[in-house]
Amino acid sequence: MDSTVKTPDTNGSVTPPPAVTEGLQPFLHDAVVTLYAPSFVISRADGALDGGADGFFHGDRRALSRLTVAADGIPLAPVGHGLRGADRADFRSILRGLGEVTADPAVAVHRRRTTAAGRLGEVLEVTNAGTQSVRFRLTVTATTDLATMEQVKSGRLVGTAPPQATNSGGSELSWADDGFAVRLTSEPAPDALDVPAGRLSYDIALDPGASWTVTLDCTAAYADGDQFPAPPADAVPWRTPVLRSADRSLDRWLEQSLADLDRLRLTDPRSPGDRPDQFLAAGAPWFLTLFGRDSLWAARMLLPLGTDLAAGTLRTLARRQGGVTDPVSEEQPGKILHEVRRGTSAYSDTFSLPPVYYGTVDATPLWITLLHDAWRWGLGPEEVERMLPHAESALAWMRDQGDAGGDGFLKYVDLSGRGLANQGWKDSGDSIRHRDGRLARPPIALCEVQAYAYEAARGGAALLRSFGRPGADEWEEWADRLAARFRERFWVEDERGPYPAVALDGDGRPADSVTSGFGHLLGTGLLNHEESALLASRLSGGDLDAGHGLRTMSSEAVGFNPYGYHIGSIWPHDTAIAVHGLVRSGFPDAAASLADGLLTASAGFDARLPELFAGHGIEAGPRPAPYPASCRPQAWAAASSVLVLQSALGLSADVPAGTLTVTPGFAGAYGPLTVTGLQVGGGRLDITVRADGSAEVSAPEGLTVISG
Repeated sequence: MDSTVKTPDTNGSVTPPPAVTEGLQPFLHDAVVTLYAPSFVISRADGALDGGADGFFHGDRRALSRLTVAADGIPLAPVGHGLRGADRADFRSILRGLGEVTADPAVAVHRRRTTAAGRLGEVLEVTNAGTQSVRFRLTVTATTDLATMEQVKSGRLVGTAPPQATNSGGSELSWADDGFAVRLTSEPAPDALDVPAGRLSYDIALDPGASWTVTLDCTAAYADGDQFPAPPADAVPWRTPVLRSADRSLDRWLEQSLADLDRLRLTDPRSPGDRPDQFLAAGAPWFLTLFGRDSLWAARMLLPLGTDLAAGTLRTLARRQGGVTDPVSEEQPGKILHEVRRGTSAYSDTFSLPPVYYGTVDATPLWITLLHDAWRWGLGPEEVERMLPHAESALAWMRDQGDAGGDGFLKYVDLSGRGLANQGWKDSGDSIRHRDGRLARPPIALCEVQAYAYEAARGGAALLRSFGRPGADEWEEWADRLAARFRERFWVEDERGPYPAVALDGDGRPADSVTSGFGHLLGTGLLNHEESALLASRLSGGDLDAGHGLRTMSSEAVGFNPYGYHIGSIWPHDTAIAVHGLVRSGFPDAAASLADGLLTASAGFDARLPELFAGHGIEAGPRPAPYPASCRPQAWAAASSVLVLQSALGLSADVPAGTLTVTPGFAGAYGPLTVTGLQVGGGRLDITVRADGSAEVSAPEGLTVISG
C-alpha cells in the first residue's frame, strides 16, 4: 500500500485540535471499525463519530462525519465496547449522576451498531436501573462533509454540507452531492429537529426499571450504483473451517479473521451471468477497493478453504489486464493493475493516481502464480484453460515490458512523474535504501519480485505443458537464467555473511540494506538449500525478528524507524509469507518462532491484526505498539491466519497429480489440534494433530495423503 502522507510519531492517543492535525493522515489505532464492503464505520471507543477519520463511509465517500449522543448537562461516561464479528459493535455509557442515590450507576445508554452495504443502523437504548424516576433531553447530532477518501486520508478539512429535512413529519435528514445521496431517519421521530445544525432531540421520562429506545437508520447510495457491489451475504466463496486447538488465541485469531474476510468481499459487475465473480477488497478504511497485489495474495493465502475466491479474483483482474501502452496510467499489454477507484485520487500537487492505475511491478507474476496454485488446489481444468491466454500475456509482459533496463530483471520506474515512486509491496517513497541510508535511484529491481517472476515462470511452464500449449521449455530456461543472474548480481556480504540486497538501483548497484524481503525468496525455488539456510538464520536474528513478527528493515540499519511504514514496522502478511517460505524450504523451527510472534501480536490486537504495527519488539513491552494510521481490518493481514495454519500443518496440494501432503512441523505446539471444513479438490478436508505430533487426515476420495 502507498503511504501517501508521512505520519509523525506520537506518545499518546489524544487527538490534537483540528488546526494542529490538518494536512496529516488521521490516526486510527484507538478506533472501532465495523464494515460490510463497500461500506464501513469508524468511531471512537465510546461509539461517537466525531472528527479525524471518523464516519460512515460508502464507496470512498463519507456519508456521515459526525454522529454523537449527548444529554443536556449530564456527562456520558463510556464503560465498555466490543466487536461482534466484523459488522456489529456495542457501546455502553453511564449518564453520571442521573437518578443515582448511591455510588451505583443508575441510568445507562446501550448503543448497538450494525453495518451493511450502504447502510448504518444505530439503536440507542436508555435504561433506568435506579429507584428514582428521571427526566432529561437526549440529543443526537448528525452532520457530514461528504468528503472523498483521498481528502480524509490527506487530512484535508472539508466544509460541512447543509442538510435538508424531508417530507416525513420531521423524522429525517438528507444530504446530496454529485450523484451521492445520504438519508438519516429516526424511529420514533424526535421531539425537536434542528435541520441546519443536524440535531435530533428526544424528551425522555423513565420510571424505575423502564427503558426507552430509538432506532437511527442511515443509507448512502450513488445514483449510478456501486463500482464494486457487495455480494449476497450467503454467497461466501470459500468453506469456513472450525479450529479447536490447545491455544485458544489461535482459534480466536482464525475466527475473527474469517469474519473480517467475509465482510471484505466485493463483486465484479463486469462478470457475465447472474453469479458475479468475487474478490477481497484490500482493507478499511483507505483501501476498500480492488487492489491487484493485495487481492491476489489474500486469495492465495485462502486456497486451503477452496478455489472459488481465487477464480473470481483471477477473472476480475484478467478483464482489466493491460491492452495498450499508456504512460499516465502505466498500463502495458499483459500487465495486471495496481488499484481501481471511482475517480482520480489527487492526494497532493505532485501525487495523483488515475481511476485505474497499473503502477505495480509484482501483480503480474503474482497473477500467474495464483492461477498455478489454484490449479494445484483443484480449480477445474476448464476454468484454468480459459485463463491460459491471459497467463501467456502476463508471461510475455515479464519478458518484454517488465525488464525496463534490458539486464533480465523485472524492474520499475514511475513513468508519469505523479505516481508511486516505489512499485513493489513496500511502495512508500522512502522504503528502498542502501545500507548507509541513501534512497535507491530508479529503475529499481526488487529482490522479491525476481523470486515472484521465477516462481511465475516455472508455474506458467507447468500449466502450458499440462494443457498442451507451447512455450514450457522456453519459460523454464528463462527462469534458470534469471536464477543465475540473481545469484551473480544480488548477493552481497556483511560481517554476518552473505545475503541478497533488497534491490538493484538504476546503476545496477545493490541496495544492500537488510530487510524482511528475505522471507519472500524462500520456497519459490530461486534459492538453493545453502542459500535458504543463510536466510533462515538471518530471519531468526533479533534485528529482524522483533518477537511480534518480522521488521521490514533491520533495527541496526541506518534510517530504521519502528514507526516507519516500510522501514522498521511489522506487517503480518510479510511475516506469514516468511513463515510459509521457511516451511517450504525445510526450516520449520525458524518458522515456528515467527508464527508464535504473530500469534502473540494477534492477542494484543484483540485477534484483529492490523495492516501493520510498530517494530519496537518484545523488549519494549509484551504488547505490540500500533502504527497509528494502519488499516484494520486488512485482507492479507486477516488471511495470514490461514497461511500460518497451513504452514503449521505442512499442508500442500497437487490435485492434478492426485496427492495431498500433510507434514505437521510446529502444529504440535498448538496441539492437540483439530481443524474441520478445509477444502481441496472441491471436497472437504479435516485434519487432527495429536499431542505427539502425529496427524489423522480425512481427505476427499481420490487423493493420496502423504504424511510425515
